[in-house]
Amino acid sequence: MDIQQVKQRFGIIGNAPGLNRALEVALKVAPTDISVMVTGESGVGKETIPQVIHNNSTRKHKEYIAVNCGAIPEGTIDSELFGHEKGAFTGAQGSRKGYFEVADGGTIFLDEVAELPLKTQVRLLRVLETGEFIKVGSSKVLKTDVRMIAATNEKMDEAIHKGKFREDLYYRLSTVPISLPPLRDRRDDIHLIFRKFASTFADKYRMPTIRLDEQAVHTLMAYQWPGNIRQLKNITEQISVIEKERKITKDLLLKYLPNSQFDNLPAVIGATASGGMDSSEKEMLYKIIFDLKKDMDEMKLIIVDLVNGRSATMPSSTDVNTSSITPMNTNTSGFHRPTYANNDFIYQDPIEETIEEEESLSLEEREKELIIKALAKHNGKRKYAAKELGISERTLYRKIKEYEIQK
Repeated sequence: MDIQQVKQRFGIIGNAPGLNRALEVALKVAPTDISVMVTGESGVGKETIPQVIHNNSTRKHKEYIAVNCGAIPEGTIDSELFGHEKGAFTGAQGSRKGYFEVADGGTIFLDEVAELPLKTQVRLLRVLETGEFIKVGSSKVLKTDVRMIAATNEKMDEAIHKGKFREDLYYRLSTVPISLPPLRDRRDDIHLIFRKFASTFADKYRMPTIRLDEQAVHTLMAYQWPGNIRQLKNITEQISVIEKERKITKDLLLKYLPNSQFDNLPAVIGATASGGMDSSEKEMLYKIIFDLKKDMDEMKLIIVDLVNGRSATMPSSTDVNTSSITPMNTNTSGFHRPTYANNDFIYQDPIEETIEEEESLSLEEREKELIIKALAKHNGKRKYAAKELGISERTLYRKIKEYEIQK
């Protein structure tokens, strides 16, 4: 089976080089029993790769079990994976087979593997090395022949460094690593995926398919998509159900794209020609920047006037004669005064650097405060804190290091 056949069978949309490379590696390792670690941000579709591998392996007629390690309570994870005997713990009214026993001869996909408790990691390492495991509450050693595929959106080197994940287990699980690119690195695929989802939801809800106008397409492709394909799917479904108009404009689309004060705003830098801004968008961006700078300049004028004991009168920027700038005068109090020449207001900003430093410090302190509160609220779990802040885990980790935040 080639890559195009795999895409057709599993409903994979796109031709990004990173996506094609991941599928190519998956097909090459499928006939073997090599352990595979799939990495990538949350929402990129990591669960598809194990299915591709299993269905192209000699184990395809045996069991395939997907386990979300982050969704199973720590107290029951061992029982779920390895089974238990009657009376092994409170509520164990009978013996139970675990996933490794049920999937003998098949494949187990361990999603969010970094969430496994350390004691469970020890048991898992034994299965990888010897194929042996023991049920909870038993002393009998059982054998299993299972191929393991793991996935995580965590940075495993950091997890290992913090003692959260065993290094020896990591190397056994990641004999072959496969990385899936985030949606923002697949700009040319975004509209294709949107159209596929739009068609699917039109059939599901028995309504006409939504379509984007040209400006809406550009906006869709320029957005950062912090939630990746999962976020794109959810937004497409929302629009399909809520909006009566089937032709979606840019302004309508923007109502469904959540913004962030950090890094989830529409991507401007690095946008491709097909997915970048049109002339009207660029003009609007330049106007915003100009207006912000103008407001800052006017605020500085007011501050200088107040410092020098004058009433704060604001000249228009068009009234300033830049050709008649003269040296600054200094009064006895040590403050610099603006100079007037030919009835024109001439302003030179002696405290500009101080103001900018204070503004920067204020923004940084506010950002640091928000991060600390989010981490405290979620007991130091970056995944949930990042979600509340509307930023990626990678950005949150960078901010934590930058501000030296102690969790």
